Amino acid sequence: MSAAERQRQIVGTARRLGSVEVAQLAQELGVARETVRRDLRVLEEHGLLRRTHGGAYPVESAGFETTLAYRTTMHVPEKRRIASAAVELLGDAETVFIDEGFTPQLIAEALPRDRQLTVVTASLPVASVLAAAGDFTVLLLGGRVRGGTLAAVEHWTTQMLAGFVIDLAFIGANGISREHGLTTPDPAVSEVKAQAMRAARRRVFAGLHTKFGAVSFCRFAEVGDFEALVTSTSLPAPEAHRYALRGPQVVRV
Repeated sequence: MSAAERQRQIVGTARRLGSVEVAQLAQELGVARETVRRDLRVLEEHGLLRRTHGGAYPVESAGFETTLAYRTTMHVPEKRRIASAAVELLGDAETVFIDEGFTPQLIAEALPRDRQLTVVTASLPVASVLAAAGDFTVLLLGGRVRGGTLAAVEHWTTQMLAGFVIDLAFIGANGISREHGLTTPDPAVSEVKAQAMRAARRRVFAGLHTKFGAVSFCRFAEVGDFEALVTSTSLPAPEAHRYALRGPQVVRV
């Protein structure tokens, strides 16, 4: 097996399983662990994997994106902490945009039920969570629903969003980096996020530490466009400081 074939197999395994381990790959591929580590370094340089201690996980790209169902099984306690901390930044907002994705869904669940809010979303799960909750008015954006994330996209969605002025937007991303900003694999999703950014007076990013340093296909915002970045304490403090130098408050929980 050539190095290129071996690396394709590693990427395929990582995307199928969600992560790979050096020891297991070495055994399955019949090569030395150092050979696997070398392959992982190459794949990380090509933006296909992110290395961890003893293994790697796939980076979402134009050709690969995890489903909402998969995201509900990964790092759930950390995502709940991030969602709760993001909601603490609500302030006096009366109109809120909540993005697609599992962490935004947890933000919807964490919103206070003792105040009136108008919530705009393209996410069917978010709308479902909030439709019968408290004194909320829920506006579900129309459009083509993506099966993997159960969220609306394309021109119907962005046209509706263009008619709003929103106090606060809770935004997610597949990757966030100081050099390339916030990115997502699908151009249609990127357009919705970009329009939400334009519509909102304040913007908060909420996402796991694994998003930081990752780069996907379509850029929709810059780090400095945000009031705050909310993530987990697994993002090292020095790295959080580097992002904070771009303008936003970085909240680690």
